[in-house]
Amino acid sequence: MVLLESDSELERGDGAPDFELPGTDGETYSLESFADYDALLVVFTCNHCPYAKAKFEELNHLADAYDNLAVVGINPNDADEYPDDSFDRMKELVSDGTIQYTAYLRDESQEVAAEYGAVCTPDPFLFENIGDGFELVFHSRIDDAMSPDDEVTAYEMREAVEAVLAGDDIPVDEYPSQGCSIKWKDE
Repeated sequence: MVLLESDSELERGDGAPDFELPGTDGETYSLESFADYDALLVVFTCNHCPYAKAKFEELNHLADAYDNLAVVGINPNDADEYPDDSFDRMKELVSDGTIQYTAYLRDESQEVAAEYGAVCTPDPFLFENIGDGFELVFHSRIDDAMSPDDEVTAYEMREAVEAVLAGDDIPVDEYPSQGCSIKWKDE
């Protein structure tokens, strides 16, 4: 288990680093792919981590409940060492309905995770569409259930998303996310 450090490379107001990553649907995605959405939730996640698995349902809810929000899962984990995080397994989880995000992408090179400063799964970054790109407005946990078996009492990311979509200030404090460390490849 890793607690996300608050010294992330991205800070509020920073632009979202662009990417070009394959999706489980056979398409290739970049930031431009989500330009029609008012907000973008990029979540570095994976298939095997119990902390990430515990958030599948809430991320599916966010993707379904808010038409103007794109929920993009990005899996950067080393699939050679963690076969359950393979691209094929990602496709299976989407196919069987376990994962229903706007897009589920594979960061095989791990360059995107490094550029965002992601450290754990799940590690969520909420961006607002400012017209000529996406700007980071909230880097925090998804909800207040810090362990996979904890009951959620505050859906913090929902509150943040609703505020962004309404053009309001985010009424929720940022807290570190908690989860498994990203499984970096040996150099």
